[in-house]
Amino acid sequence: MNIALIPGDGVGPEVVAAAVDVLHAVGRTSGRTFATTTHLMGAAALRAGQPALPAETLAACRASDAVLLGAVGDPAFDHLPRAEKIETGLLALRKGLGVYANLRPAKAFAALHDVLPFKPERVAGADMVIVRELLGGLYFGEPRGLAADGSEGFNTMRYTPAEVERVSKYAFDIARGRRRKVLSVDKANVLETSQLWRATITKVAQAYPDVTLEHQYVDAFAMNLALDPRRYDVVVTENLFGDILSDEAGAIAGSLGMLPSASLGDGPGLYEPIHGSAPTLAGKNVANPIGTIGSVALMLRHAFSLETEARAIEVAIEGVLEAGLRTADIALPGGPTVSCSAMGSAIADRIR
Repeated sequence: MNIALIPGDGVGPEVVAAAVDVLHAVGRTSGRTFATTTHLMGAAALRAGQPALPAETLAACRASDAVLLGAVGDPAFDHLPRAEKIETGLLALRKGLGVYANLRPAKAFAALHDVLPFKPERVAGADMVIVRELLGGLYFGEPRGLAADGSEGFNTMRYTPAEVERVSKYAFDIARGRRRKVLSVDKANVLETSQLWRATITKVAQAYPDVTLEHQYVDAFAMNLALDPRRYDVVVTENLFGDILSDEAGAIAGSLGMLPSASLGDGPGLYEPIHGSAPTLAGKNVANPIGTIGSVALMLRHAFSLETEARAIEVAIEGVLEAGLRTADIALPGGPTVSCSAMGSAIADRIR
């Protein structure tokens, strides 16, 4: 099982190192062999005189069975033109791998009830998955740009029925293994793309009579997600809405550092925490690696069909939280904390 590692920038190398420790603990315990290779991307690549997504990195990712990414981004390179930006490289990686369905689970851990922004009775038991369309919408639509005189900026939101159909099938299939409820989020009262989205997903739902489909406007869902997150099971939405709403869902878990993701599609899957590179925390060994470690669990489940090993990681995460271990982002003010590497080691030790 060959895995391409992209540690990336900021706290990326730290959280990936912790996650790889856990991966090898799973391998040694279960008798599995995971071969890893490490590749440059983002600011790390730019500083080496290469583009944000080097051709050799993309080729290695395509040739792998799965890709584990830490985080990319560095404000030192924000001045670059769009074609050379780190974010453009990330979009190119997603497109190059053909990953169009981005799975972002969000779960309320009982052990963290004292640090959640929600009242415990409102969030207890919340467990949802946001399925974000990843290769369409405003992030990829053309034309786009800035007028030469700075008088306007413009972007284009485009979707085809085929793009909506393929991501919605992922949502329905996932729902069949959960509570059999799908919520589609759009803005069909204003946007033509959302009208197409709603019509297409309603048609797809006919092939899934055992799954209940509901529709909500994005503004209503944003409010309801904060008021009663327990009501949701699988949520499917377009690229921009999914980007924003999945970050809001981070409050359910207590921190963005807790949230894993899996991007799936035509080629090798891309697995990464949803947090950014957090350059102000880089090198301090204080980042939360649980989102990245949880992404390894998703990788074992979706890339290699190793459900027992994936569940072992998830149980170990729950165990260390119940034992009171906290990185700074999920600790009470003034409370004890552990480092990024220590949290990874504790999870690996539980697996061993």
